[in-house]
Amino acid sequence: MIIREKYLSKIRPFYDQDLIKVIIGIRRCGKSIILLQIIDELKKKGVKESQIIYINFEYEDYAFIKDDMDLHQYITSKIVNEDKYYLLFDEIQNVNHWEKAVNSFKASKNVSIFITGSNSDLLSGELATHIAGRYVSFKIYPFTFKEVCELKNIADRKEIEDAFEDYITWGGMPQRFMMTDEIQTRTYLSDIYDSILIKDIINRFNIKDLDLFNRIVEYIVTTPAQNFSAENLSNYFINKDDREVSKVTLYNYLEYMTKAMIISKADRYDVRGKRILNGKYKYYLTDLGLGQIMNVGKRPQMGAYLENIVYNELISCGYDVKVGNLSNAEIDFIATRFKEKMYIQVAYILADETVEQREFGAFKGIEDNYPKYVLTMDKFDFSQNGIIHKNLIDWLLERKDI
Repeated sequence: MIIREKYLSKIRPFYDQDLIKVIIGIRRCGKSIILLQIIDELKKKGVKESQIIYINFEYEDYAFIKDDMDLHQYITSKIVNEDKYYLLFDEIQNVNHWEKAVNSFKASKNVSIFITGSNSDLLSGELATHIAGRYVSFKIYPFTFKEVCELKNIADRKEIEDAFEDYITWGGMPQRFMMTDEIQTRTYLSDIYDSILIKDIINRFNIKDLDLFNRIVEYIVTTPAQNFSAENLSNYFINKDDREVSKVTLYNYLEYMTKAMIISKADRYDVRGKRILNGKYKYYLTDLGLGQIMNVGKRPQMGAYLENIVYNELISCGYDVKVGNLSNAEIDFIATRFKEKMYIQVAYILADETVEQREFGAFKGIEDNYPKYVLTMDKFDFSQNGIIHKNLIDWLLERKDI
């Protein structure tokens, strides 16, 4: 595995602070590896191994730790002096009332605490109530394409293009790059997919109608980057299965998927009115590989896949990303980061003049001077009227994190 410096550089300044370091991300995106890399760095700083306590709560070795009292008793038995201890708890959501133990350690022990979890509301409820303002959070994502090239140690253009084709198909889950063939890759990603659905959604939210839930999930993960309408999706189930589905149920299931981080929701933003359009969203897969395993026999949606990759790239680089809405056009992305702002259109290729006019013409209603990009797989530069056209692969490899 590569050293994920883009995340370590953000966490490193807090190693010895008493703020709780909360690391969240979809299952198998690399959170455990980052904890192990933190441990390596602590040891290089001179921290003794006896002062580092690492627990992965998905290991059977720690199945006896079921709640906050079990965790408190176990950790207390390991802290034998007044030296600073480093507590690293992986997938801590598996421990009932874990936040009570963590709060107790923080208040009564000389410790630095790191925790990871696989749901986005890990910081809601009791933890936020008990220690509001006393933690710092970091969100981890699967590999970006630039990280894939670093992992594979490739610079040759043909190898890069082959790797990108593979990335579009199977995504960037770190451990899938250890698989040697498509069967292993599909099996590995299927296991992740099933684990997310069962542990992080079905069991956690006590879903009863599994058939309906699975159908909704399949629809969303196989049609990424589409404009979402609860009414249209409800009509889809009526026409396809002669089955009525309430909008409340649809929104609940989508919220569960978002909390499990299998998808992300992008708000639509009225560019002229400068406001969020409520009820208007697009959903993007956190990793395209999780859609591929459900997409058997369906025609690839190349434009949507590329748009999904760009979205994930932007949010992993720290941008706030919205879909732009104009009276007669849509801007794929409005990306802001501190004082930085840019507009982005994504397409597969500029196949003809009509497509070219559509992609570049989408910016006509934008009156400010922030950079505007059209990203495609074309190898020729079609930049015009101050609008920058870039090859999408080149753009991905040029990206810089904050």
